Amino acid sequence: MAQTTYLPSATILEASEQNAARFSVLVRVTHWLNTVSLVALVVSGFGILLAHPRFYWGETGGLGTPSILDLPLPFMLGGPSGWGRYMHFQAAWLCVLTGLLYAISGLLSQHFRKNLWPAKGQLSWSSLRNELWNHLRFKKPAAEEAYSYNVLQRLSYLVVVFFLFPLMIWTGMAMSPAVTSVFPFFVTLSGGYESARTIHFFAANLLVLFVLVHVAMVCLAGFVQRTMAMITGRVIGGRERP
Repeated sequence: MAQTTYLPSATILEASEQNAARFSVLVRVTHWLNTVSLVALVVSGFGILLAHPRFYWGETGGLGTPSILDLPLPFMLGGPSGWGRYMHFQAAWLCVLTGLLYAISGLLSQHFRKNLWPAKGQLSWSSLRNELWNHLRFKKPAAEEAYSYNVLQRLSYLVVVFFLFPLMIWTGMAMSPAVTSVFPFFVTLSGGYESARTIHFFAANLLVLFVLVHVAMVCLAGFVQRTMAMITGRVIGGRERP
């Protein structure tokens, strides 16, 4: 007669937690749609940049006028900016719609307050210093911390969602003649068309930097496991925070 083995309740709970749901369908869909749109935005944005790699402040700017930043890139006047602008605006609308869906869902479900708002004590100088030092050293998180949000993650996600993305949308609207002809305050409050373009460029660079650091930390914590979690919604072989 076969012997029946009874597992402790703690072991059963841990085993179930290892396959617990981590990401909802909405989070996964918006994440990958934003990934596609961001790649298209970077590629098309670089094409637009090659048409005029100089930046100005105010309403107007062009060849022969003083600039505040000249990038060491070759001019390609009349070059790839046509397809670049078309792809850029198409990808931008996809990014805006998916971003709004994610933001509204996060607010209604209190995801930002529960999971991203820094906990009491995390904003202390010692906590911030330790996390920053661990990131600079590319220190691999401990097993129990690999899937939790540390204070730098929380702050960076909040800045991206509630500052950088809105800033990109606002300045993008300010550079659209179709939008500013109806809503001129977009460009007025941006300090002019060229000011909006300059702000847009620097905000885009911060977003790209955020993505590069994000990918680097995903690789450090376990690229295959984290990527599969974002595809399937579940984490196998490790404990996840709900």
